[in-house]
Amino acid sequence: MNRIRPGIAAWYGTVVFISSACLLILEITAGRLLAPYIGVSLYTWTSIIGVILAGLSIGNWLGGRGADRGAGEITVGVVLGLSGVSTGSVLAWLVIVAPWVESQTFGLLGASFFYVAVLFFLPSLLLGVVTPLLTALILKTDHRAGRVVGRMHALAATGSIAGTFLAGYWLVQAFGTRGIIIGTALVLGGLAVPFLLSKGRIILILAAAIILVWLGAERAGGLVNPCTAESRYYCIRVVDAGATRSLVLDHMLHSTNHRDEPELLVVPYVHAMDEIMSWFFRERPLQPRSIFFAGGGGYTHPRAIRDRAPWIDVVVAEIDPLVTATAKSDLFVEPGQFQIHHEDGRRVLAKYEPGQFDVIVTDVFHDLAVPYHLTTLEYAGLVKSRLAANGLYLLNVVDVFPDPLLVKAFIKTLRSEFQYVDVWMEPPPSQRSRITYVLSASNTAPLPDVVTAATGLERSWYRVTDGLMRTGSALDALPVLTDDFAPVESLIAPLLVTRLGL
Repeated sequence: MNRIRPGIAAWYGTVVFISSACLLILEITAGRLLAPYIGVSLYTWTSIIGVILAGLSIGNWLGGRGADRGAGEITVGVVLGLSGVSTGSVLAWLVIVAPWVESQTFGLLGASFFYVAVLFFLPSLLLGVVTPLLTALILKTDHRAGRVVGRMHALAATGSIAGTFLAGYWLVQAFGTRGIIIGTALVLGGLAVPFLLSKGRIILILAAAIILVWLGAERAGGLVNPCTAESRYYCIRVVDAGATRSLVLDHMLHSTNHRDEPELLVVPYVHAMDEIMSWFFRERPLQPRSIFFAGGGGYTHPRAIRDRAPWIDVVVAEIDPLVTATAKSDLFVEPGQFQIHHEDGRRVLAKYEPGQFDVIVTDVFHDLAVPYHLTTLEYAGLVKSRLAANGLYLLNVVDVFPDPLLVKAFIKTLRSEFQYVDVWMEPPPSQRSRITYVLSASNTAPLPDVVTAATGLERSWYRVTDGLMRTGSALDALPVLTDDFAPVESLIAPLLVTRLGL
């Protein structure tokens, strides 16, 4: 039996490790790259993981068939080179595909699947070919099949793990999505070169293809990052309109701050929560004295409260430090006005004493990405325990109109802890729509049927709780949300399968 040349087995293993790492780097980067177009949710990640695994599986099958037909190092080099070209072309295809998808009637599910299939299926398929080809090449000279196959699979899995941690913990924040895509394409192209040293013409063709792809991406605007900054959590953008600036997280307008008028609350649901709070404490002019915000974002509401009543102690749990830094640098916010915790809101709230706050606001439901642990009965119990006896709980939820199943499940859940639970919205639309609802909960007294803005823009919000209960699905048919069972995606399914979610 002929032994494989010294060092070749190690080189093949290295290629498997690096190519597998590149595939998982692309997978993690895909979520961030697509966030400005389709947001981030369980369904977008399901599309990403499913499509890439499908490409990898088909690539493994093709690689095995190619090995049986005598494919060798030249084939490995070509496949790696093409994977580099297809990876680099992601940025060009993105700017071509995005306008077309936006013009179609795709729901979030369809749009996310289409984006991932067009952009990432081919790179994942090509990278899937590499491991079986190189494994077969080693087995031609080393017949210890179990040892060889086990080692190569272990290297592929270890590379995937390394790529996951590298992308999630470091690369996205250090280089951004465009830098990662370009860097990954270069790495894959570099891996191809040693396999093609005897085929200089192929190397030149692949190099020319990568250059042409990048030139096309640059001309189409694909190399321009739409994000002002990329953090561990969001693609962060700031839209400057002179006196006002808006914070966009992924693809959703989150906050709008006025430079000179902190109390001007442009976003309707923020304005609604402020006016409901003011009405609730209308007979207690020096109250509330302490407010907790789960979610900071642009710090629009905390900023307005501190400007109006500087004696109020405002505590904010904002999980993303870069969001806070952006609010300070670009959104006229002075973080020193607040006690800020860069940690999960539920964890922070649990650290405070019972009865600590007069108001608790949960403003963390980012578009269709819902932190389940902040929807549940257990969290509602924590909120109740940290509220003063005459305190108020406010939150916002994105759902459909007229039969918002998630909102109704929230009502049912909150009623386990609070006597008065209500839903608020502006005048109802005339057709099925996506709505940001405001919910209020207390054990003090019922709120009026209508709350009209006392400051800022002229608006009114209507207490629509009873009307919602009489429309569509019965409350008894919906679950109480718990830490063990919070089927949020099922409850907001109409947003996921129709254009309402985009």
